Amino acid sequence: MTSVPRSLESRCAPPAPPVSALTALDRVGRAVSELRRGAPVVVIGPGDAVVAMTAEGVDAAALARLGGIAGTAPSLLVTARRASVLHLAAPGPHGVRLTLPDGLTVERLRLLADPAAGDAAPVPPGTSVEPLAADSGAGASVILAKVARLLPATLAAPCPVPALDAADWARARDLTAVAAEDVLAHHETAARALRPVGEARVPLEGAEDTRVVAFRPVDGGIEHLAIVIGRPDPAGPVLARIHSECFTGDLLGSLRCDCGEQLRGAIQAIAAEGAGVLLYLAQEGRGIGLVNKLRAYSLQDGGLDTVEANEQLGFDDDERIYSPAAEILRHLGFERVRLMTNNPRKVSALARHRLEVVERVPHTFPANAYNLGYLRAKARRSGHLF
Repeated sequence: MTSVPRSLESRCAPPAPPVSALTALDRVGRAVSELRRGAPVVVIGPGDAVVAMTAEGVDAAALARLGGIAGTAPSLLVTARRASVLHLAAPGPHGVRLTLPDGLTVERLRLLADPAAGDAAPVPPGTSVEPLAADSGAGASVILAKVARLLPATLAAPCPVPALDAADWARARDLTAVAAEDVLAHHETAARALRPVGEARVPLEGAEDTRVVAFRPVDGGIEHLAIVIGRPDPAGPVLARIHSECFTGDLLGSLRCDCGEQLRGAIQAIAAEGAGVLLYLAQEGRGIGLVNKLRAYSLQDGGLDTVEANEQLGFDDDERIYSPAAEILRHLGFERVRLMTNNPRKVSALARHRLEVVERVPHTFPANAYNLGYLRAKARRSGHLF
């Protein structure tokens, strides 16, 4: 394995590139930052462009500002999952645009977009329900909200100029513009751009011969970690575990899930084997982020199971991706793995990314009174093998 130079922290950062030279990762990163702070962005598809902002936490002033910039009243865009919660028939697989007959009010918006505001409000009579194309600017704005780990719902109004002129229009108004194709490809692009940026020996309890290697995409995005125990041989299948971060389970010892037990159990099992690698991916809450996971927990306290809660928020039951895991394993020199998992999706995901899973190694732990329903839902609804 190639060690990371110790002089990384002493290198001078290059000057910021001009807007025209920004990479796709940079453009999406800037749009995510704007969306998270409540600012509007311009999302440009092949045939449309929209001025969009997150529906989360919007107030009357923000709603008025968006309409003033675009010159027309915005619509609410939600995912297909959230549309189903709103009892919309055949909404289409990529979400819908809801245009209310009397316009959007902040109260109506929150009831339609945010489960925390109360039970989902019925869609008012006369509401226009338009399916969104996956590669449209409108559809990509909802995906951008997911990338930002916000509620997957946006307010969007058509850009008042053709899509071909939208980037110049945005620049003249000091708005961040991003292409729909960059948003849709973001996760895969970021995975391919992962590079090792730090490495250190970190003796662990029961696994003292351990190194931790940090990987970061070239745009400075979210880091993932490889915990390398012993000296695994790249020539043979490596014992590996892909673990998504879980603040509540891994650090606080939450009893609502089995994540902490899976993490520590994997380290012990790899150490007992003699060598292997544990990938610690920054995909909290099955890819929806910590804040949305806490929202899902609140919905579960109201009687929903873990899958239903995610869908109520507008997410799929599992939003994780595994291309970062495949890229990191390849960088470490591994092409064949014995994968410690109960999730068949992980096996098929690695296969799609050209890694051979020669064996699925079961990785189960006893249930407790708090996570029994969670584990049953994972088996019944998500196909986990226990």
